[in-house]
Amino acid sequence: MHDAGLDIAIIGITALACQWGAWKARLPAILFLLIAGLILGPGTGLLNPDELFGDLLFPLVSLAVAVILFEGSLTLNFKELGTISTVVRRMITVAAPVTWLIVAIATHFLFSLSWELSILFGALMVVTGPTVVTPLLRTVRPSERVANILRWEGIVIDPIGALLVVVVYEFIVTQSQGQAFSQSLLLFLEIIVVGMAIGAAAGFALGKILTRRRLPEYLQNLATLSLLFMVFTVCNHLAEESGLLGVTVMGMWLGNMRGVHIHNILNFKENLTILFISGLFIILAARLPLEQLLSIVALAPLILLLVIQFIARPVSVALATLRSNIKFRERILLGWIAPRGIVAAAVSALFALRLAEQGYPDAELLVPLTFAVILGTVIFQSATSRPLAKLLGIVEPEPRGVLILGANSVARAVGKALQQQDMTVLLSDSNWENIRAARMAGFKTFYGNPVSEFASQRLDLTGIGNLLAMSPLRELNVIAGMHFRNEFGIHRTFTIRTSADSNQSEKHQVSTQLKGNPLFAADLTYAKLASLIHAGADIKATKLTAEFTFEDFTRQDPNAMLLFGINERGKLKPYTLDDKFKPGNGWVLLSLVREARPTQNPEQSPNALGNKA
Repeated sequence: MHDAGLDIAIIGITALACQWGAWKARLPAILFLLIAGLILGPGTGLLNPDELFGDLLFPLVSLAVAVILFEGSLTLNFKELGTISTVVRRMITVAAPVTWLIVAIATHFLFSLSWELSILFGALMVVTGPTVVTPLLRTVRPSERVANILRWEGIVIDPIGALLVVVVYEFIVTQSQGQAFSQSLLLFLEIIVVGMAIGAAAGFALGKILTRRRLPEYLQNLATLSLLFMVFTVCNHLAEESGLLGVTVMGMWLGNMRGVHIHNILNFKENLTILFISGLFIILAARLPLEQLLSIVALAPLILLLVIQFIARPVSVALATLRSNIKFRERILLGWIAPRGIVAAAVSALFALRLAEQGYPDAELLVPLTFAVILGTVIFQSATSRPLAKLLGIVEPEPRGVLILGANSVARAVGKALQQQDMTVLLSDSNWENIRAARMAGFKTFYGNPVSEFASQRLDLTGIGNLLAMSPLRELNVIAGMHFRNEFGIHRTFTIRTSADSNQSEKHQVSTQLKGNPLFAADLTYAKLASLIHAGADIKATKLTAEFTFEDFTRQDPNAMLLFGINERGKLKPYTLDDKFKPGNGWVLLSLVREARPTQNPEQSPNALGNKA
């Protein structure tokens, strides 16, 4: 007899190991989670979820899926739908239905499933999702236009696709009641009306409570989660199977309600979703009987995977990009990358359980088929997308842009100087006033924490290859350095010194391997830099030539505080007091000076370069 506490602990440790491994490998976590579940369950028999959870398994899975769908719908901003490109809209309105139709037909004839189940499976396969697309894009690094289309398609199709699957499932349920079509239609409409009405009412009520500050901030997350569970339960009580629709509508309403700040709620839901996703997929994969697992290693599932990869996706992309300005090579890559993800696995497992209970024995095939497609698309596309992008010649060059943690006055001054050297600069901050000032100054910004789960899906790092952690808070700088050193490499991760760093002895300092390389001279802390900039110091640029060398520069103004060097290839070299900083002919030096320094040649004047900050 297994120890229940030990089994739960094993699930937790395994989930952590899978998430960490996915982070290190820059691959979707779902791949590691499903493989781990298959090993623990049918592979070794160490985990039996039905024995572990008993009658609680179905309610736990239902509530976990409800939270996942709510978190996805909470991020769907209708304003963003109006600003995305025509191609992205057509990927949702044209490509998704075409994929749905082709996959449904292939599933029906390959596996002799009923049309109802085939249509449901086809709906499941239209969802990609940012949790699988974003890690893949970071590895492939396609052109900016292709990356943006794929990223936005995943963000938008995630909640819309989930809603589509819920509606299709509910229509199947109404048809299975054995009633006349008119009665089934009325029952279906009842489910839709109940789910939408209660979900919208709950979203509106919670939004009003938040905007009028009827709850203290520390209770907002608890109130949201409690109301989410209540909406799910009440909807199912009034109209069976309307709960998932209710929580999806609630999230959409709350996420698009004017004046509602959902930043804290979204962060909480992201963390909760990671917890549920990690545990859920290990549990669901562990439930697969060995015979079902072996059944997907056959010819029919392989043919289905080939149909999805080489027919459904390319045809749908071709129709969606028809008469657009998307180049043929870009269309090929768009038609190649579409890994299936979390929503497909979670919803398929839940509905397979429910449909099997309602007399659809073939519904048990939905889970292994979905897992087979997920594993197949993620593994195959992860292995082939980068070589294909290189072959097509639409891989981004080595990124040389800069992500700056902080949008404060120091970060804005540094960012402006770098922008004037034609470098891509992205400022990230959780302080709205700093972000507003940065946007007014013309910067590209990200409002939020760049190491959050939300940022991992939404933060566009196209063209970005360096981190400058320039927050006055040492802890934030250290966390950012730890997070992005795997993204950019330790030699492209830099952290400004703070007063806390200067006042600590060496044994209390955080390792450079964790926080990144220290920026600038040893005595140039954030506080000193901010004070100098506030007092009127400028960041100016000087170009080195064969006649005006680095030695000439240092003799000309020995008091200039060197900040950066940009080599002849446009690569940024922050000044860190190491031996590798040896600027030569063609370099541009950025230095902080308190007043304009004299120059012997007008072409060498900082003002002549047009880079006065």
